[in-house]
Amino acid sequence: MNLPRSRILRVSAVVALSATLGACASISADRGMTPVVSRVSLDLGKETAKIVTPADAAAVQSRVARLLAKPLTADAAVQIALLNNRGLQAEYNALGVSEAEYVEASLPPSPTVSIERVTYQGELDIERRLIADLLQLLTLPKRAKIAETEFRAAQYKTIQATFRTATKARRAYYQAVAARETAAFLETARASAAASAELTKKLGETGATTKLNQARSGALYAEVATELAEARLDAAKEREALTRELGLWGRELDYKLPSRLPGFPKLRTQGDVEAVALRRRVDLIGDRFELDALAQSYGLTEQTRAISMLEVTGIANHSKSAEGDKANPKGFEVAVQIPIFDFGKARSVKAQETYMGAVNRLLEKAVNARSEAREAYATYRGRYDIARAFQTRVLPLRKIITDESQLQYNGMLVDAFELLTNARENVASNVAAIRAKRDFFIADVDFQAALIGGAAAEEASPEPKLASAASASAASPQ
Repeated sequence: MNLPRSRILRVSAVVALSATLGACASISADRGMTPVVSRVSLDLGKETAKIVTPADAAAVQSRVARLLAKPLTADAAVQIALLNNRGLQAEYNALGVSEAEYVEASLPPSPTVSIERVTYQGELDIERRLIADLLQLLTLPKRAKIAETEFRAAQYKTIQATFRTATKARRAYYQAVAARETAAFLETARASAAASAELTKKLGETGATTKLNQARSGALYAEVATELAEARLDAAKEREALTRELGLWGRELDYKLPSRLPGFPKLRTQGDVEAVALRRRVDLIGDRFELDALAQSYGLTEQTRAISMLEVTGIANHSKSAEGDKANPKGFEVAVQIPIFDFGKARSVKAQETYMGAVNRLLEKAVNARSEAREAYATYRGRYDIARAFQTRVLPLRKIITDESQLQYNGMLVDAFELLTNARENVASNVAAIRAKRDFFIADVDFQAALIGGAAAEEASPEPKLASAASASAASPQ
């Protein structure tokens, strides 16, 4: 059976369009969150979820309430932030937008339909037009691939935002606990200084000590009291900073913090931190996807540089004269825009320069990542040595000095001035030891962030972002 050529063409067009529509992407059930959830579980050992429905919100609130029922730990703080931080949820919404843009880019361009009706002195003229951008349709597979690559980059940027939230929450936790421990120690020191000042005052009333010693004892009490007021203010501020990272409010604000920082963990070995950072840092992986999208877009620009627009218009007219004569002419129109002034060279050069700029920025970031990993480990190791020195050498020696000074003062071998000096130095050493331990835990957090991405310091000095393929090289021909 021989089919007419026109019918064969129509059947072929339908088949081609069906194949194109079959290859179109669709919105996923989790809005692109699968790699985010998987990577967070792998690298952090935690859970994260996008809140979409009231049931999701209720489940998160129930989980947060269970975690807050006990004194907060660093791991619990991170888990709460990953579930409850609304800024992170906004990042997940942005990922959903990116997936929707990817799906839109994979769809064929919508045709334009226009109808024109004109009447004059009994004559009627109706013109119907169906306009399709043929160049957009021909380049659809490549444009869809570019959009998919950009979506993969967006997923890794979302993972980076999740890691950054975890890093900030853990840092805020250690800072809040250290501030609380400092305030508690100074509270004890102030009570001791108050008792000493009161005793010295009574001894002065009996003439057993001088007015100078009374003033020195009172000054020590005043100084410690001032430091305590400062420490209480810091503790309140650090707690609020932690509260913001955890996204807590209302009744949730009564969460309990431990009174002391945890003990020292097992010291991490160095290994090849540079190789680990280059392999695992999600910001570098995301930038590589962006660079790949730019490369694909540059290739598309090269292929379409000689033609900027190719439109096909189907025309069907209906006219009726005043005498009643009718006519139904049909036809088509092809519109081609050719950049005759430079034959697309400007667009090609723009795409090439944008791509090479992105390559150089990525190479710079890789160099910086190596340095950041080395620096983070050196800081981590140095902070460990400093904190351990306070715990194993400085504080034990300070205790010996305090005990011996008290014995010599009781035996009248030293005066009150030396005893007060030792007390002041003991307070300073203990406060410094708490801060050194806090700095070690923060260095540990920063070291892990330098290996997997998500360093909190990135917000203070954001690095230049790689240009998107769409804006850089006009992936959609104009």
